[in-house]
Amino acid sequence: MQQDNANRIEEITLDEATVIARNDEIEQEREVALRDLVADNLFKPLRASANGHEGPWHVHLAVVDGMLAWHIKDHTGADAGTIGLGMARMRRSVRDYFAICDSYYKALRRASAQEIETVDMARRAIHDRGTRHLLDALEGKVETDFETARRLFTLICVLHIKA
Repeated sequence: MQQDNANRIEEITLDEATVIARNDEIEQEREVALRDLVADNLFKPLRASANGHEGPWHVHLAVVDGMLAWHIKDHTGADAGTIGLGMARMRRSVRDYFAICDSYYKALRRASAQEIETVDMARRAIHDRGTRHLLDALEGKVETDFETARRLFTLICVLHIKA
């Protein structure tokens, strides 16, 4: 990826006030998603680009009044706008992903290798479905690819964890 250094996320932060608690497994997923996302991504906010802003981008994700808010700054640190996404179409995928992750982590502790593989395949399928919903929601707002959206979906899930 990263053919164009301007069309990428250079830094991403999560609104930690949104998250009440995370277990070790979720914290590990968050760290991996953040690291992998910054290392390799495609991200071009279309309205910000049309208004003359250029990346690489700094993105702050937060949940505000049930909406996912993407606060974007350009390479100079100037405010490049906010993208708001309704969570309704992703809510089920987020809920299903939490449920299957719980099953997966429980399976790791006591299930056979075949059972773990089966649960992991289901987990990946649910994650991919959520990623496709995110790509649909970003259509016309952000140019991105599946792998970037996949990592972003993981971070969106982390934002929705409530103890």
